[in-house]
Amino acid sequence: MCGIAGLFQSDTAPGDLPRVVTGMLGAIAHRGPDGLGYMVDDPCAMGTVRLAILDPAHGAQPFGDAEGRVWLCYNGEIYNYRELRAELEAKGHVFHTRCDTEVVLEAWRAWGDAALPRFNGGFAFALYDRLEGRLVLARDRFGKRPLFFARHGPGLVFASEMKAFLAVPGFTFRQDPAQIASILGQWTPLPDQSGFEGIENVPMGCWVSVQDGRVSRHTYASLTFDDGPAVASAADARDLIRDRLTESVAMRLRSDVEVGVYLSGGVDSAIVGHLTREITHRPLSTFSVEFADAEFDESAEQRMMADHLGSRHHALRVTQEDIAAAFPDAVYHAEVPTFRSAFVPMFLLSRRTREAGIKVVLSGEGADEAYLGYDLFKETLLRAAWSESDEALRRERLMRLYPHYAHYGPRDIAAVTGLYQQFAEERMPGLFSHELRFQNGRFSARLMRDAGDPFAPLSALVAETPAYQAMSPVERAQWLEYKTLLPGYLLSTQGERMSLAHGVENRCPFLDKAVVDLAGSVNLRFDDGFDEKKLLRDAFAADLPEAVVRKRKFPYRAPDVAAFAQAQPDYLELVRSEAELAALPFLEARFAQRLTRKVLTSPPDGISTKENQTFLFLLSTVLLHHDFVRRARAPEALSTRVTPPLEKVVDLRTAGAA
Repeated sequence: MCGIAGLFQSDTAPGDLPRVVTGMLGAIAHRGPDGLGYMVDDPCAMGTVRLAILDPAHGAQPFGDAEGRVWLCYNGEIYNYRELRAELEAKGHVFHTRCDTEVVLEAWRAWGDAALPRFNGGFAFALYDRLEGRLVLARDRFGKRPLFFARHGPGLVFASEMKAFLAVPGFTFRQDPAQIASILGQWTPLPDQSGFEGIENVPMGCWVSVQDGRVSRHTYASLTFDDGPAVASAADARDLIRDRLTESVAMRLRSDVEVGVYLSGGVDSAIVGHLTREITHRPLSTFSVEFADAEFDESAEQRMMADHLGSRHHALRVTQEDIAAAFPDAVYHAEVPTFRSAFVPMFLLSRRTREAGIKVVLSGEGADEAYLGYDLFKETLLRAAWSESDEALRRERLMRLYPHYAHYGPRDIAAVTGLYQQFAEERMPGLFSHELRFQNGRFSARLMRDAGDPFAPLSALVAETPAYQAMSPVERAQWLEYKTLLPGYLLSTQGERMSLAHGVENRCPFLDKAVVDLAGSVNLRFDDGFDEKKLLRDAFAADLPEAVVRKRKFPYRAPDVAAFAQAQPDYLELVRSEAELAALPFLEARFAQRLTRKVLTSPPDGISTKENQTFLFLLSTVLLHHDFVRRARAPEALSTRVTPPLEKVVDLRTAGAA
């Protein structure tokens, strides 16, 4: 895992290129505290801050081929690098390191962009071809690793995180009202959105080519649910689930440093922990967040699983005061508006993990999307079959809808019956599964002075995807989750950005193509969808404590508005002040002020979920304006500020290297 940054065909003075590119890398040094390297050529300057995991002694970047023609700056891991290396060696390629960076470079030299579908991992890279005068930017198929780019003058700048652009002379940040409205509506940026004007995110499963001033975009991996194997029975499905997850975990344990596990208290991370212990046969380090507020705490199941694994368990107890204190730093690392505070404890946990000497962890992200673990999927099944179901079947399914709500009973069922009756027919073309969720998004969009249609970009995305039109309602729901909330929030704001803020790489065994393909082929074939993740639970029932296996979905949440209302941190002045709000002309300031007064003065039970979410969107949007648009934060004040040692310098203008 690393961070990359650079400039291509820039009008920066040649003598200033080393200073600018090292400044960009310094802004994201938290991603790679183990070393910094860069190369400079006439049209290109780029570099890497490195988190040394594979072949630490020989993996310094940028990495060039023997002829000095092709240069690579690479972020992430290709887990099947050993298999690809053997294939390339059989073709005559010679390797000088044991790191996957060299495998990526040689794979590109052998197969060009056809190498991308062969890569099994989470990655983003920049590849510069001196002979062709071309820059390539590429990203993994599930969007685990970020890569942003933007036009700047006659050229282009790119980086793993947008804060690197703060170091580019003349680069200005402007928040994009249309993108922010879209983010508020669906809770997350779309695959190419950044929230800022002119800055694009390379979408998942895509690559970008830049040559002679032209930017061309290409897709190498499309998301479908029809690539899985034929499965004859539930028993066969359970066996395949075990086999594929075991293979996936084994690949993600390839490392020259110790690999830990995040335990959430749920079955997904418990399975990952079990397989890790079975495969490694070594003492295991596990990490969890505990909450002082019992409403959010899962420490009993976390400790039960840690005892079961015999792990060295590290529990971090998080209070409301901790969340309020760390929120600005966590938002700075997230870089996009956010509707929850749950990413802040993950920011704090990654710091604790790195302090314990661990810089690689496995986690359970992606399991709910693959195995229908969210209420959203059950709600979609229920609503899609509403008109064909009799009253008894509707009631039976409604009874099974929310087993994790302790007080869910007949009165609640009566209320949701009317709601589902109202939403039994599609209102938003192609977005049936998410229409209930988007009601909260519509409320949040009231923060915008002119939100337009906040769902227009998402509607356009599904309309231009032919395979989507042929999917079932539940498959469409999965597709939307894989394309929106998973990469835009769970893998980034709550995942990669928080872990890399402290130099910790997060690997996700459930986000292996073979695992995802299998899940697509077995869901609803051997289960009615209302017993969440039944096949997955049954596949590992004999290996885990029964209380963990049978525990229903407990959504990971953290104290939201209550944390700020109690702590009253100074930065709340940014959303209380008329002058501060006036600096963001796209905000509906009166609505923002009324909302702020209400949520900070009302008792917690007097604040609705949509008000909670909207306030956090407001606060994070204003903090981002403060940090990026106004540049009011001093980078050296960050608790995550690090200075990696200089490892490698290549100046191709003089053919000198050090």
